[in-house]
Amino acid sequence: MYFFASVLFFNDICFTTTIVPKMLVNFLSERKTISYAGCLTQMYFIYALGNSDSCLLAAMAFDRYVAICDPFHYVTTMSHRRCILLVTFSCSLPHLHSLLHTLLLNLLTFCDSNVIHHFLCDFSPLMKLSCSPTLVDEIVIVTEGAVVLVTPFLCIATSYIRILVTVLKIPSASGKHKAFSTCVSHLTVVALFYGSIFYVYLQPVSTYTVKDHIATTVYTVLSSMLNPFIYSLRNKDLKQGLKKLMSQWRS
Repeated sequence: MYFFASVLFFNDICFTTTIVPKMLVNFLSERKTISYAGCLTQMYFIYALGNSDSCLLAAMAFDRYVAICDPFHYVTTMSHRRCILLVTFSCSLPHLHSLLHTLLLNLLTFCDSNVIHHFLCDFSPLMKLSCSPTLVDEIVIVTEGAVVLVTPFLCIATSYIRILVTVLKIPSASGKHKAFSTCVSHLTVVALFYGSIFYVYLQPVSTYTVKDHIATTVYTVLSSMLNPFIYSLRNKDLKQGLKKLMSQWRS
């Protein structure tokens, strides 16, 4: 679990580094610009690292499934080699997905406005600036993009359905609580990440508005920032520190 969490946190650092520094520079400067090559590069890493997060969350859900539903074979099933393979797959496949979308965007022609109504280079607002047909790009987003985005979520949902069935069969209340407590942090991160990302990307490009910027901020900045804190809530020392801090505020 902590092996996957450490890789997730490192990926989150890279993810936010792709977005936040440029975003802060734009907020603090009057001239908010980015080169065409810089925009494509940023978009490539946003999609690659963002989807790596998605695949890593699916790998972590599988890890929790094996730990709870098949604990006696956990050491052999989740061997070091298999964990390395899961991480390698989770961090390599999204780069192919990102490369496809970046190349498709590079084929478009931009001849009118060059103002991106967003704080980052995302596919939907960039396509709205294009003066060439975008039907192929929209079809790819709806089909391939949806498959890459939804498949890890379905793996997570399937894992937790099996976990729920197994936990409900545990006779003791303390046993159920212990099993559920190992999943709370991961479920919180999944809800935060997928709730915002589905809201942004599982809708037609034509309906994309400025209101979606808030949801984009959640999965690009807020989720990555809160992940280490959410996973640390299981730490007893951190819990005691938070209780002590809350009691000081109340007094």
